[in-house]
Amino acid sequence: MEGLESRSEEMKASEAARTVEQLLAFALRQGMIGPLDICSARNALLEELGLSEPWNGQAGEFSESVPEEPVGLLDVLLDYAWENGRLEANTVTYRDLLDAKLMGFLMPRPSEVARNFRETADQQGVESATDQFYRLCIDSNYIRMDRIRKNDYWLAPTPYGDMEITINLSKPEKDPQEIALLRTMKQSAYPKCLLCVENVGYAGRLDHPARQNLRVLPLIIDGEPWNFQYSPYVYYNEHCIILNEKHVPMQISERTFRRLFDYIQQMPHYFVGSNADLPIVGGSILNHDHFQGGRHKFPMELAPVARCFKAAPVPAVSIGIVQWPMSVVRLSGRSREDVLKLADQVLASWRAYSDPAADILSATVQSGVTVPHNTVTPIARFNAAGEYELDLVLRNNRTSEEHPDGIFHPHGHLHHIKKENIGLIEVMGLAVLPGRLQEELAGIARYLTGEESWGGADGLEAGHPLHKHADWISELVFRSDASLAPEAAKGLLEQEVGIKFSQVLEDAGVFKRDEPGQAAFDRFLGSMGFALVGK
Repeated sequence: MEGLESRSEEMKASEAARTVEQLLAFALRQGMIGPLDICSARNALLEELGLSEPWNGQAGEFSESVPEEPVGLLDVLLDYAWENGRLEANTVTYRDLLDAKLMGFLMPRPSEVARNFRETADQQGVESATDQFYRLCIDSNYIRMDRIRKNDYWLAPTPYGDMEITINLSKPEKDPQEIALLRTMKQSAYPKCLLCVENVGYAGRLDHPARQNLRVLPLIIDGEPWNFQYSPYVYYNEHCIILNEKHVPMQISERTFRRLFDYIQQMPHYFVGSNADLPIVGGSILNHDHFQGGRHKFPMELAPVARCFKAAPVPAVSIGIVQWPMSVVRLSGRSREDVLKLADQVLASWRAYSDPAADILSATVQSGVTVPHNTVTPIARFNAAGEYELDLVLRNNRTSEEHPDGIFHPHGHLHHIKKENIGLIEVMGLAVLPGRLQEELAGIARYLTGEESWGGADGLEAGHPLHKHADWISELVFRSDASLAPEAAKGLLEQEVGIKFSQVLEDAGVFKRDEPGQAAFDRFLGSMGFALVGK
């Protein structure tokens, strides 16, 4: 028996060593390493996995079986690591910590990545350079495409055009064992946050992802050092993050607009935008100044202008109110400085603007302290005419007894679909919905097809996962007569989620879409001396 077990262990070690060679072949083919790097990378992988020697076969035996992505190879090595005591626990988080370390052995140095990017940009253009860098981020498994492909995605028709809907399944949930361990772990303040440049090469821990396979590119924006990286979750095509090199809080100011235009001048094939800088209407990370961009046309960009205005001092800049559920001022023109001049004016005016009739107060006094409420979510791009274009989405984060989460925030009756802050990505028309919805929508569909009998809203106990949807289910069952085919039920739910999302955005809009709300919007633009065209 001991001999059999010994041979079995030898076979597993041999398989792991062979997989190491396949991983090296993958990295070599994808240009992550060169021939001179192979011995060093092999030895690092063998040491980490506890393998005493490399595979003794011939590389040509598997040259045709090298996969297109490294995930399957990593799974083999992670299984081996668990079986041989190299993993503390066989959970997603511990496996992620180790696979980032393994891929880190195959990564070019940060300076080499930056140099290659600049050389490619100079010789072939910046678009080719970002293509190459994006490919590296996928090949290194920093962007985990195997998980991202699990996300649900569809287009939903609404009165404002097709909204993009995604149910996010790419962020793994913590294992209960890990949650318990986190309570006993010593807290660390390094890196200061997920966006700090110190994350490059960081080993990670249970409450902070490993980043040995992360690379960033240095940029100079408005005379200051910033960095460029891709998001590991890519909610849309080439989803990137532009990070201030300093750990300083988000702040929307006139400099923000200049920085956004500086960025698109360097990467004109991308859009770029910033979350707002106040709680409730801002993003999830307010303590580190950053932007998000990418190569994607969002529904808001495709939305037409409903009404046009002109400003006499800068007649060459087009000013428009966008046909969108949120309150968007669109500025566009050939002159960068003219567009920036009007953007500065809109921001300064909005910061100080109140219209009690529209429920808008620029600030309130709380415990003797004046608290500001007005800010903007800005998005910059070059439009189809080659003009500088800046969308300024007006935001207000005031709360009330009726709406404690925010007056201009998804209201309570929509929380069963979307309760979280409406950040930059949602503002532009892409709903990033929680993973729980996948199973919940499948459960609702069974009532719409009659597979399960609907006993009314009172039939669901408070702890039932569909309890929060009870009123919505009753409405849908009544409309469908619980007799839909499975595909029809799925289609109805996707359409209805889109309508719900458009209502979420309407709640977040400061000037409502009805006649009084749009009249109030016109009053705001009129207060700056902007004249309605055609009136």
